[in-house]
Amino acid sequence: MEIKLVPLQENEKERFIKEIQAAFKKAVVEEFGDNGEEIIPREDVVNSFNAKGAESYNIIHNGEIVGGAVLQIRPDNRNELQLLYIKVGNHSKGLGAAAWQAIEKLHPETKIWETFTPYFEKRNIHFYVNKCGFKIVEFFNEKNPMPNPPHSENTPPDMEYFFRFEKDMTAAQKNI
Repeated sequence: MEIKLVPLQENEKERFIKEIQAAFKKAVVEEFGDNGEEIIPREDVVNSFNAKGAESYNIIHNGEIVGGAVLQIRPDNRNELQLLYIKVGNHSKGLGAAAWQAIEKLHPETKIWETFTPYFEKRNIHFYVNKCGFKIVEFFNEKNPMPNPPHSENTPPDMEYFFRFEKDMTAAQKNI
């Protein structure tokens, strides 16, 4: 499956925000119901766009935008997948795994990839561990709080539970 990562233009950021909010809301509504609140605050997405070393991309398949990603590329090559989404209606088609492979190819210098996902997001946990080769390395909770939690003050307390994942690319390359 051919996936292209095309840099996100300034005039596309609002669309990206709306699409990622819709994609993240789907999982939250399935798990907790719809309380009408914004699932991933706009401010969090904008902060990801503006983080030092941030690279933002449209995920393109067959000429159509099917998702997006924000990476944080660091001088020590310990990089972070800050945001990744596939548009609602495009899940379970292999697009996320193909997008992840394209991201790895885009940054072959990466030593460690890191990302986070909420504890209840079974689909994401399956995706990162079983499809992309990440390992769960930390569980954030009330006894081990996340240093900079990605949520607003309106976020329910049970949304403060997150997993941190890492993928050691140096180990992955040894296995090739």
